[in-house]
Order: sequence, then C-alpha cells, then structure tokens
Amino acid sequence: MAGTKSFLAKPGELPKKWWLVDASDQIVGRLATEIATILMGKHRPTYTPHTDTGDFVVVTNAAKVRFTGRKWQQKQYAWFTGYTRQRFASAEKRLAEQPETILREAVRRMLPKSKLGRKMLSKLKIFAGAEHNHQAQQPELKVLGAK
Repeated sequence: MAGTKSFLAKPGELPKKWWLVDASDQIVGRLATEIATILMGKHRPTYTPHTDTGDFVVVTNAAKVRFTGRKWQQKQYAWFTGYTRQRFASAEKRLAEQPETILREAVRRMLPKSKLGRKMLSKLKIFAGAEHNHQAQQPELKVLGAK
C-alpha cells in the first residue's frame, strides 16, 4: 500500500511558542474557547490528541473581562471545602477577590479532564493587571476575540 501516512507528534518533538493575550473588554467564554484551542494545539496542523502540542499563553488584564447579560450577579462558583457543606460565590465577588480564577476556571472546563488536560492548563499564565513576569520568554502579541 502506497498511501500517505498520518503524522503523530511525539512529546517534546514540536517547539513551544509563547503568546501574549490582552483580556481587556473581552467576553469570558469566547476568550476562553480560543485560549483552550491554543493550549491544546488545535490551531496547528500537527495537532495530536494524545500529546501536548499546544503553546504557552500569558493573559494580562484578567480583571477587565466581561460577561454578557446579568451573569455578574447570577453566575455562581461552587467549591467543596471538605466539611459538610458546599461554598458558593457570585462572579461579582470572585472578580473582587480573585479575578484570575474566573478565566482560569472557564479555560479549565474546556480542556480534557485528564493528566494531559492538567499539563495543558499549567501552560496558562494569568495576571490581573497589565504587568507580567514572562518578558524573558518574549511572548508574541496575539489578538483574540476579534472578528
């Protein structure tokens, strides 16, 4: 058989790039889908489902993201403390206390629920303000959410 062979990337075979994303006035869900795509490596033609072929993403201005509708008041984040109850916080309260976790949770839920997904999430670096400490990696600016 003289057919073409499928390309399957091996771990560490492809170089990783660093991207810089500004989250100012971006809608959380739409931004999270594009970030998850980059972390998984689906933006490349060499995407391999069982290997981490994605890039690193540095997100700045995470405290300036938006929700549509009345999600700031209605959206609830829940977590279990280990005691006999579950804790809840609205998106508005979460923004005031931990603005990075709003975007991190949205991206985490779009990644695979496995060891590979946790490894992909570790390549996401989120900062509430405009400053970040990854200048040494020379991240390229990537405009996400633009039509």
